[in-house]
This record gives sequence, C-alpha cells and structure tokens, in this order.
Amino acid sequence: MANGGMQLLGFALAFMGFVGAITSTIMAEWKASSYAGDNIITAQAMYEGLWKACVSQSTGQIQCKVYDSLLQLPAIVLGTRGLMVGSVMLCGISMMVAAVGMKCTTCLGEDKELKDKVALTGGILFLISGLCALVGTCWYGHRIAQEFYNPFTPTNARYEFGAALFVGWASACLIIIGGAFLCCNCSKDSGKSPHYPTTSGHTGKDYV
Repeated sequence: MANGGMQLLGFALAFMGFVGAITSTIMAEWKASSYAGDNIITAQAMYEGLWKACVSQSTGQIQCKVYDSLLQLPAIVLGTRGLMVGSVMLCGISMMVAAVGMKCTTCLGEDKELKDKVALTGGILFLISGLCALVGTCWYGHRIAQEFYNPFTPTNARYEFGAALFVGWASACLIIIGGAFLCCNCSKDSGKSPHYPTTSGHTGKDYV
C-alpha cells in the first residue's frame, strides 16, 4: 500500500503545518524591536503581533495589551490576520475532507473512484490553505523589511522578523507539501477498464 503510505505521510505533514499555523497566528512575536544602530543596550524589548503588542522588561516581566480598536489597525495587520485565520479554517476543513478520502479509512469504501476524488479535493484545499498562510507571512515580512531599510524610519522604531514569522513559513511549507502528496497520490487503476483473463484456447471473439 505505497499509495496509502504516501497519503498518510501527506496528512501527517499537513496536520503538523495546521498546528504550526494556529501557533503562529496567536503568537505575539510577529515583529520584534531591532537593536541595530548605536543604541545597543536597552532596558526593554517590544513585540507586535496580529492581536496584541507586548513589552518585555530586562527584569523578565512581560506586559501585553490587546489591540483596542479594529478600525485603527494598519491594513497589513488586518490583511494578514484575515489570511491566517482563513488558512487555519480552510486547513481544518481540508483535514476532514482528506480523512474521508484516505485509503486507511472506511468511508466511501465501496466507491474507490469517488474516494480518490475526495482525497484529491482535500489535497487541493490543503494547497490553497498553505498558499494563504505563505502569502500572509511573506506580505508581513516584506513590510517589516521595507520599513527597516527605509532611511526615514527612526532607529528606535525599526523592527526585525519575529519568531512567529518563521513558524508561519515552516507551517505553510508543511501544509503545501502535505497537500501535494495527497494530490499526487492518484490511483493507477482508476480510469482503466477491468481486465478479464481468458481461458487457454479461447480467442476472446464472440460467436454468432
């Protein structure tokens, strides 16, 4: 059951990406304050995420504040938040669809062709989910780099990539790879006409 093993591997990779996407979405370290420049020693570090901003003191104390107004948020935060939430929701739906079409489950066991189509649909949904997460994280990362290299940005207002971005990139890759495994796993016997063995001495022709 090589095909079944590939399906199981793809589903496992996509599941790990699903967990990573949730973790990345709720993390507060999407961008972290930069220490570039002359001001290397500082008493606090600032982090900003999709839902809240945090300040870490040199004593180890961390204070976080949830964003008060939705309409006052920058477009980059709203757009990335929508892409990541959409990716997580779509990935959850993809897992349910793919589980129905996998060969290791008993659902739709009597119709193998339909089962393969359902697994293919789950793989395509995984690919779309991974692309949404990849677009969201790359968009946010591009804005961080753009503001960092902007000469008009004050040194103390520059930010670098946070840990949540790296988690999001890894999760998006896992989801895309897992979805690709499910899409590439096509039944070799589907679409072929059944082969009926003939007895010795029979030509297989019809006699009138």
